This record gives sequence, C-alpha cells and structure tokens, in this order.
Amino acid sequence: MSTAQDIPNTPNIPDILSPEFAADPYPVYRALREHKPLLWHEAMQSYVVSRYEDVERVFKDREAAFTTDNYDWQLEPVHGRTILQLSGREHAVRRALVAPAFRGSDLEQKFLPVIERNARELIDTLLDGAAPGTGSGTADLVEGFATRFPVNVIADMLGLDKADHAKFHGWYTSVIAFLGNLTGDPEVAAAGERTRQEFAAYMIPVIQHRREHPGDDLLSALCAAEVDGVRMSDEDIKAFCSLLLAAGGETTDKAIASIFANLLAHPEQLAAVRADRALIDRAFAETLRFTPPVHMIMRQTAKEVTLSGGTVPAGATVTCLIGSANRDGERYADPDTFDIFRTDLTSATAFSAAADHLAFALGRHFCVGALLARAEVSTGVGQLLHALPDMRFEDGYVPVEQGVFTRGPREVRVRYGA
Repeated sequence: MSTAQDIPNTPNIPDILSPEFAADPYPVYRALREHKPLLWHEAMQSYVVSRYEDVERVFKDREAAFTTDNYDWQLEPVHGRTILQLSGREHAVRRALVAPAFRGSDLEQKFLPVIERNARELIDTLLDGAAPGTGSGTADLVEGFATRFPVNVIADMLGLDKADHAKFHGWYTSVIAFLGNLTGDPEVAAAGERTRQEFAAYMIPVIQHRREHPGDDLLSALCAAEVDGVRMSDEDIKAFCSLLLAAGGETTDKAIASIFANLLAHPEQLAAVRADRALIDRAFAETLRFTPPVHMIMRQTAKEVTLSGGTVPAGATVTCLIGSANRDGERYADPDTFDIFRTDLTSATAFSAAADHLAFALGRHFCVGALLARAEVSTGVGQLLHALPDMRFEDGYVPVEQGVFTRGPREVRVRYGA
C-alpha cells in the first residue's frame, strides 16, 4: 500500500489554495476524487481526503481513530475551549447541557416565535425599497436578509442587544476568517485572537449579570443548566456563545443565500417549492449536498489509518473536503446537478445524525444546531417566497460564489413583482 506522499504529482490539478480553485472548486474536487483521493498538502501540513466513503468514515469514526484535537489550535485561540474539543463523558455531559435548547419543545415554543419575528422584521425593511404603490422592486437577499437574519435570531435567543449587530457580525466574520486561514496569514491570526478578547470583554459581564438576574432566554438557561452535578462556568458559556454566533451565523447565512441562488437558477424547482412549502426541506437538504456552506472540516488521527489512496500516520491533521464528498458520483447519481427531487437524498433524515449528506458532519460531533438551522431556513425561505412574488434574478445577473473554507454567493440580486 502506498502512502499519500508516494502518489506522483499531477500538475493539471490546481492547488486548493490557488485562485483557480477559489473561483470554482468543483472540477478540482472531481480530479482529486479520481486521481488523488488522499493528498499530502505541504503548505497546510495536512492530508486531504475527498471521497464520500472516506469523509463519512472519518466523521463516524467507529474505530476511535480520529479526534478533534485539531481544534486546540484551530478554534481555541478565537473561542476558548469549546464542546467540539471534548470527548467521552466530558463531551456527553456538555452536549446534554446545551442540546435541549436546540430541539423539541424549547425550540418550537420558545425560539420559533423569535425566528418568525426576526424574519418578518427584516422582510419589512427589505420591502421598504419597493416602488411606491407597485409591490415590485429589487433586493440583494444576502445583504438585506441572509447576513442579518441568523445573527439577529441568535442575539434574541441569548437575550443580547440586537443594536450590537455590527459587532456580532464583525466578530463572527473575523472568527470564520481565522478558521479558513489555511495559509497562516499572521494578520488574520492576530485579528482572530483580538476577537476572542473583545468578545470575552463583552460577554462575561453579561453572563455574570444573567446569573444574578435570569430571564426567559437561552443565556439564562445555560447559566442554570446542570447535568450530573456539572454546571457550565462563565468561560464555558462564553466559548459556547462565541461558537454559536460564528457557526450559526456563517452557515445559515450562506445556506439561505445558496438555496435562493440554486432555486432561482432552476425556475421549475422554484415554482414547485412555491406551490408546496413542504418542499423547502428538500431544497435545503439538496443545497447542503450541492453547495454546502462549510467545504472543509478537519480532524486529527489518533493512530495510523488506511484510507483510499494510502496511509495516514498517527498524529496527523486530516482535512475532509465536504464540498467534494457531497458530489461524489459513487454516492450520488448525476452529482453535479441540483435536483430537489433526487431519490438518493432523504430529506426526512437530512437534519439528524442519520443524514445522507455530510454538511453537518456525522457521529458524536454532528452539528448540535442542525434543527435550529432547519427552523431558520424553513421560516426565512417561506416568508421571503410569500413576500416577494414572481421573484427572479435581476436582468443579466449571475450569482458568484466566494470562499474556500466556507463558501456561498456574495450577493443574490433579485427582482420581484410586476
């Protein structure tokens, strides 16, 4: 069995840090799956895996071969120590402390009204740009809705001041830039570490005040939560809120933008969703497969592991290319086609650990906020479809994706009404 380093160089495959890759990663993903399913990337000091079967295996980790120790350097400098870095009983207890807010009655009764209200408020502002008396106009769904909606929802859930939206958005943008700093740019790293200090200075006093004066919000619930005699410290709560803001803001932002970019590019599927809002789940699931918000997730090997194409030594970083795995022709028929009616993707399980796609990861570190994202997307997409009749791209406009670590349309410019 050859090791990854033994695979000959293939000059016609662009580097994943190249401008060509950033412009359109999907042909590169295809070439990697076919020719270099396991690639040692010198600049990233990481093994890169691109096939569905390998990424699924890393995430499910039935062999206890993969850890999240990489988050010690990838997340902790900007968030502090998070639940993603924990394992065993410590991880199980921390997840039990935070998970109830993101599922079942808490999500439906306490936070769904928050989601619905924030969607209405943003759409009302968006419609202020309509031509007077016509009900028609133009809008950028990214700037006017997608980038603001999830951050406002999270701020409301935590009982924070939405007037600080600009701060929250700046912080999570800095954190995402840190996570995607694959070339080790020192300025990006320094900005991420400043964000941790600024967010702590903002949040710790709020957490301490909420312990003394609890309310009916998620932050108060986190302060009071207890499992097996364990409670979260101020630092634990701050780190979780930082993670929630960055992960929940960035991914839902890009998911909503991508759903509309995909549906507007396929008018017959958009018409089907308009006619049957139950299809929003299918559109979201297919968007997570076809254009996932997060294209890369890393793990670290606890022991030597053999994957397609070679062997990875113990203690190595492994970069899982979700954007590639979700377009693997060995797993999906016609993988480069957006099709909300495809039969090889199950929308009923798309937001659970039994998902067919890999956008939320799998296994014990499956995204705790998946059902919150589903609620936000279902509500936001449904309300936008209702409020913006006959929505279509502005004349001559074609959406352009940007990003390497996370990816989505930088704008989605639409015209609506007559």
